[in-house]
Amino acid sequence: MGRTQRLLTGLEAWWDARRRRRRVQRPMQNFRIESYGGHGGRHGVVVRGRVLDNPVPTSAVEGEGLFTALRRSVAQFRTIELPGVPLRLVVADTCVQVVTDGDGYFRAELPGLPLEHPWHQGSVELRGTYRDVTDPHRTPVAIRVPAESATYGVISDVDDTILQTGVQRVWVMVRRTLFGSALTRAPFPGAAELYRDLAGEENPVFYVSSSPWNLHGFLLAFLRHHGFPSGPVLLRDLVGDRTGRARKHERIEEVLALHPHLRFVLIGDSGELDPQIYADIVRAHPGRIRAVYIREVRLDPGDRRVEQVSDTWSHDVPFVLAADTDAVRQHARSIGLLPAR
Repeated sequence: MGRTQRLLTGLEAWWDARRRRRRVQRPMQNFRIESYGGHGGRHGVVVRGRVLDNPVPTSAVEGEGLFTALRRSVAQFRTIELPGVPLRLVVADTCVQVVTDGDGYFRAELPGLPLEHPWHQGSVELRGTYRDVTDPHRTPVAIRVPAESATYGVISDVDDTILQTGVQRVWVMVRRTLFGSALTRAPFPGAAELYRDLAGEENPVFYVSSSPWNLHGFLLAFLRHHGFPSGPVLLRDLVGDRTGRARKHERIEEVLALHPHLRFVLIGDSGELDPQIYADIVRAHPGRIRAVYIREVRLDPGDRRVEQVSDTWSHDVPFVLAADTDAVRQHARSIGLLPAR
């Protein structure tokens, strides 16, 4: 895996450098700052985003053709990243300066701040001049701020947990990804209602996925269209660096660190690595996890991968392999996460 990762990152670096040499003399046409939002509060704040020279992706509309959907899907991955862009981030009365990395990403850490619940609005803008761009392109940044009175938080996977993706069927996944949209992609039955009930009025929901940041806008639109509670969507770089792709592990650790007053419910699926990742989190953070729910989506439920985890599971934290959304709801009600009927 190490050799493959080095090869991928090397090819990406070569290709990006080649493209930049061709474009450096051309005026930029679609400079924009894409905000991925943030989360935090009095224990610290993290904000992410990316700077690109791409047009804003089009929004899906009812009845559009497959070719239109395909063109939008491809455009999400044909990015023109802008490295070395100086930015100014303002949150409350705090200002920090950051510079985009080689893939156009920025990540800013701020100290603990007294922010407005449930969402605080900050901003990020160009600091000075970048090539031919002088307009600051001020962009709003939405920061999720859980209330101190929140009962618990939810950390959820996306693909095959709430969004029917078919990760184990490669061609099904590719077809759905390329030809689907936020309007046509389907959630699992009852998932949005369950998440709204878990969130209630104050409980925050964090969507932590192995999908690339290129799909951030699509996932936000999907969640909004299907009525899921709003929350930070934390993804990963498509290729990563020489140390590997940013792991889901790291995103979950970040959420736990920035919200130490909260215990969490972890929701994932059996298709990939969620059971093992969540087992590691439970062991590393005793007392922080209320329950773990794994949606059964394996093509071969007898492969024993999930059972190898659950057989060694601590009885202190419920581990539920659920056939459907109703099974999660029933168990959550039985341990007090949801009110009894």
